[in-house]
Amino acid sequence: MNDISKQAQRYALIILVHLGVVIIWQLWIQMGDIPDYVMPSPGATLLSLGEEYGWVHNTYVTAMEVFGGYFLAVIAGVGLALIFTWFKVIETLFKPLMISLNMIPKVALGPLFIVWLSYGVGPNIIISFSICFLPILLTMERGLRETDPDLLDLVRVLRASRWQIFTKIQLPGSLPYLFSGMKVAVVLAVAGAIVGEFIASEEGLGYLMLQVQVTLDTAAMFMAVLLITAIGVFLYGLVLLLEYLFIGHAPKEI
Repeated sequence: MNDISKQAQRYALIILVHLGVVIIWQLWIQMGDIPDYVMPSPGATLLSLGEEYGWVHNTYVTAMEVFGGYFLAVIAGVGLALIFTWFKVIETLFKPLMISLNMIPKVALGPLFIVWLSYGVGPNIIISFSICFLPILLTMERGLRETDPDLLDLVRVLRASRWQIFTKIQLPGSLPYLFSGMKVAVVLAVAGAIVGEFIASEEGLGYLMLQVQVTLDTAAMFMAVLLITAIGVFLYGLVLLLEYLFIGHAPKEI
């Protein structure tokens, strides 16, 4: 019960801090007499939701790109980490290539994705995936390799299969590493989706920001940023929930 009380107090403090930022934002606008086209107030930002900008559809598109790229990155990162751990030759040949490819600026690949995949959600999912993939791969691989070698020798003597070793020993021990990489990847997945929408999209919150920028509708731009942030916070919350369910302790990152 005491632990639940501490969690409730921490979440209440988090909410109060966010409300404090909104209040400071409002007071700054009022005291500084700043025009809306430079810095809109919280109220003006919320009122922009009433404008005909297709908020629901564009938010859905961006969320689909973020979640799609992130899901692919988790699947590919965990799968490749397992392959690299099992097959040293494959790791030696392809891991340096993965790192080198990750150094390519994804913005520079945007025009190529347009040529290869045309406009739409698909290219943005690929960009999001390519940005957030490597942290998951590296952290998962490290987690798999951190298993106690004496324990591995013991279960091999007991004739455990490679899959049993993975599911019963390596995977549970690697989960803290995996979730660390997944948390970092959340931010990268959101950034990747927005970069894709800036370059090669005709829908989504990033694309909407470019459209309202022409008319200096700063309130709508702020609203788009807040919705993008909400998508990222929601995904991060899901990762924390999964961490709590699989590892069994309350998350302390928020």
